[in-house]
Amino acid sequence: MKVINTVEEMKKIRSSLADKKVGFVPTMGGLHNGHLSLVNKAKSENDITVVSVYLNPTQFNDKKDLETYPANFSDDCALLEKAGVDYLFAPTYPVMYPDDYKYKVIETDFSKTLCGAKRPGHFDGVLTVVMKLFNIVRPTNAYFGEKDYQQFKLLEGMIKAFFLDINIIPCPIVREENGLAISSRNRKLSKAGLEKAPLFHKILAENISISEKQQKLEESGFKVDYVTEHDGRLYAAVFLEDVRLIDNVSI
Repeated sequence: MKVINTVEEMKKIRSSLADKKVGFVPTMGGLHNGHLSLVNKAKSENDITVVSVYLNPTQFNDKKDLETYPANFSDDCALLEKAGVDYLFAPTYPVMYPDDYKYKVIETDFSKTLCGAKRPGHFDGVLTVVMKLFNIVRPTNAYFGEKDYQQFKLLEGMIKAFFLDINIIPCPIVREENGLAISSRNRKLSKAGLEKAPLFHKILAENISISEKQQKLEESGFKVDYVTEHDGRLYAAVFLEDVRLIDNVSI
């Protein structure tokens, strides 16, 4: 696996791969089996696999959340090397934002709801950094997990709106045996929190009304941000031990 830190080198390598199918998995680090499932799918469907590890500060509206994000670059490198990734793109803030974030990509409708309603600027940061990464890596196929389903739909819309020649491929949520959606933030939970967290998905998947789900979550010790239906899918976000957990289920 070759580690690349500059836009110039990544572009040069991409130009040398003109006749290859390139699969791309953008990440913020703190890699887990969910990320690796995306990597494995990218490897199986492309000639070359590129992964980015970049903890993007522009999508954090809470500075504390950024500072405590559970990521370890050397651990991530080891996992990606073992998975057989061809190229790891690992830029710094000055590399990704030479304009110091004066220019950005925004969406004015869906991004203001659900996770975007109480995280101002979050999706501006997501869309902007992914647009930059797409322009640098120029992937044939890009892979995103369905746990962040709102993010996936916004990125899908961005690709269509800007006529990008990229296939965006959603990948199923990877869960623990107890149903908990695997997430880097799960590492911030205590042992007791990890034992309680699977109730989130269990209650979300129950055949009861949204108001009953919300009441049941609160009675179980979760602080509910939202439980909302949108376009045939039930989205939810809760706090447990001050850790924000998200999940969604198809209706």
